[in-house]
Amino acid sequence: MIQYIVLVIAFQLLFLIIYDLFLKKETFFQWNRVYLIGTFLGSLLLPFVKLSAFKTVMPQQFSAIVLDEIILTANQEKLNMGTQFSWFQILFIIGTVVSFLLFTFKIYQIVRLKKQGEIHKFSDYIKVIIPKSNNAFSFYNTVFMGDAVKKENEEVILEHELVHIKQKHTIDLLFFEVMRIALWFNPLVYIYQSRVSEVHEFIADAKVAKTHRKEQYNLLLSQVFQTENLSFVNHFFRSSLIKKRIKMLQKNQSKKIWASKYLLVLPTIICILFYTSSKGQEKETNTQQQEVNVANTEIKQNKNNKDHKKELTKAVKANLIRNDKVATDKLYQDAKEVPFLVIEEVPVFPGCEDAEDKRACFNKKLNEHIKKHFRYPDAAQKAGVQGMVLIRFVIQEDGSIGDIQMRGPDKMLEEEALRIIKLLPNVAPGKQKGKIVRVPFSLPITFRLQ
Repeated sequence: MIQYIVLVIAFQLLFLIIYDLFLKKETFFQWNRVYLIGTFLGSLLLPFVKLSAFKTVMPQQFSAIVLDEIILTANQEKLNMGTQFSWFQILFIIGTVVSFLLFTFKIYQIVRLKKQGEIHKFSDYIKVIIPKSNNAFSFYNTVFMGDAVKKENEEVILEHELVHIKQKHTIDLLFFEVMRIALWFNPLVYIYQSRVSEVHEFIADAKVAKTHRKEQYNLLLSQVFQTENLSFVNHFFRSSLIKKRIKMLQKNQSKKIWASKYLLVLPTIICILFYTSSKGQEKETNTQQQEVNVANTEIKQNKNNKDHKKELTKAVKANLIRNDKVATDKLYQDAKEVPFLVIEEVPVFPGCEDAEDKRACFNKKLNEHIKKHFRYPDAAQKAGVQGMVLIRFVIQEDGSIGDIQMRGPDKMLEEEALRIIKLLPNVAPGKQKGKIVRVPFSLPITFRLQ
């Protein structure tokens, strides 16, 4: 979860930097509206997108995996009830509740203003006259107009607010209000909402300026009026936006050629997809590993059927022999590093010296070692962290374990897996064509909470 949040914030920051540097000052207001909403939604979905075309292939030395996935479980019921929620989770819930209450209060303010005002219904909108106020704003299909607003300005203001209503700008802002509840801790949500609100005003101003003289409209905007502190309504008089709106009105239309700036988002998305697709691919690195994993799964599901198990085991071995015979005879003839699956004399785990099948014995002893030394990190249990850690290591010429690499869903799980592997005893090194060689492994360990 934390990893997902970090990715979302990183992607949003990247999209906002592109917007502020290249797009914000252009007069393609509708395109900017689409860009802001689209990239925000995209940032929420992109972490889940994994395209096979962007996946990288594991190095050859890690291509052959024969060790079964090891699943280690921890019973969360052993934890005290008072510690089942981490401080992060408690803080998240408190923030969400507070944000929801603030949103509810804002809605209450709108409802109260509507009840206090004088309501006039029209075919496509509702107008509410607010007593003793010079405020002006719109919310969904309702225009709120203070009775102190000058009559000569009322027509222009109404036309401006009707643009917001017709283009459903309130829906955009309400969407970001909901996001502020769910992602209250993410400062970029507030920035996105602010940018979208600016674009709304630019869109409405551009529409009104076509039917009214810009000079008179600028004069009207130069006046600063009282405003309600509501983030999801479209204000006509918002002092923080007045100068920006005047400046944008005075700006010439951007040349169409500058619309090509929006193409900048394409290489950005491609880079993001490359990252998300490459990340977490350790579960399926190549076709050969998939075949082994599928066969192992089928064997486990049919463990009561010995004949079926034997047949599947034979199929796996035949497949591996077929795929690796040429590699064994040629590629690894003078190699200094040979995968465990194809090496002629496998490394011998202590206690497997007299075993008939040293490969199977190695697998068994390794499983026993991991389960013996396993401790599910308390912090990971409290945070509800679980998932697969893929460990890659090499049995070196002296029989020691080295070149340890790993990838997993959380640092806590990776550190526990690393601790266990470092406790492995020295083994008798593997040999290929009578020469001692390095032997690489890949071992999936799944941490699972019950």
